[in-house]
Amino acid sequence: MQKWTIEESKERIDKILSEKLEYSRSCIGKMLVAGSILVNGKNVKPSYIVKQGDLVEVVQEYVKETNLKPSKMELDILYEDEDILVVNKPTGVVVHPGCGTKENTLANGLLYYTQNLSTINGEVRPGIVHRLDKDTSGVMLVAKSNKAHEILSDAFKVHAIKREYTALLCGVFPHKEAKIDAPIGRDKNNRKKMAVTDQNAKNAVTYLSVEKRFSNHTLVNLHLETGRTHQIRVHMKYIGYPVFNDPIYGIQKRKDVGQFLHSKTIDFVHPITRQEMHFETPLPTYFKNYLKELE
Repeated sequence: MQKWTIEESKERIDKILSEKLEYSRSCIGKMLVAGSILVNGKNVKPSYIVKQGDLVEVVQEYVKETNLKPSKMELDILYEDEDILVVNKPTGVVVHPGCGTKENTLANGLLYYTQNLSTINGEVRPGIVHRLDKDTSGVMLVAKSNKAHEILSDAFKVHAIKREYTALLCGVFPHKEAKIDAPIGRDKNNRKKMAVTDQNAKNAVTYLSVEKRFSNHTLVNLHLETGRTHQIRVHMKYIGYPVFNDPIYGIQKRKDVGQFLHSKTIDFVHPITRQEMHFETPLPTYFKNYLKELE
């Protein structure tokens, strides 16, 4: 459950929350009507004008169907034991249901594969400890037990879980390495997008190192100090070298292949055995084939 005290005043509740949460304004309205969001412990209309000091609580993520239905899905499982799963998520797959997506998510597929999944994040996010964007492929951690989920969640919060990404950028990046330190918040012109901004933003830090340069592209490795929504994609656009084929922030788009951003490795301490774990996933076939074309 998320909760915070409103500092702004004289604004509609649905407008303010669409800037703070990962939902559209219309979805925020549905959440308010459904009682998924309370103000000072009470239901309010989307048109409610907030007052300074109002306590806002998100008591439940909004989905129309609360009963998640198992869906048969080919899962690329890299590792499994009684407490965790490590999977290689393909591009184009949404991690869990939300506004606009109710089925055929990774969560649906996981529930078809096994019912032994953590329940900490509720019925619509069984086992889901962290997320990858729909169009980002690669390695993901899934919790099977609640104890493992709690420990992994804490590890993510203190940045004890290390992930490295590979991306193909548009343009030739001139430096060998870079640190992008730029706060990220909702795009004021499009609430479904994120942007580097100084309004209602959170600090965001991305580290970049060049692996190979091509005539019009650059292959890079990236790791995150923070984990903001769309962080890599927003930061790459911000520095002028967007991720190739990014459907939201990109400048070059192809419908025949996916986004060229891949979660390549993950390093963590097993939440129960305390064993150091390392997993690496190969680039998707379309990614590797395009690199061969560039060479």
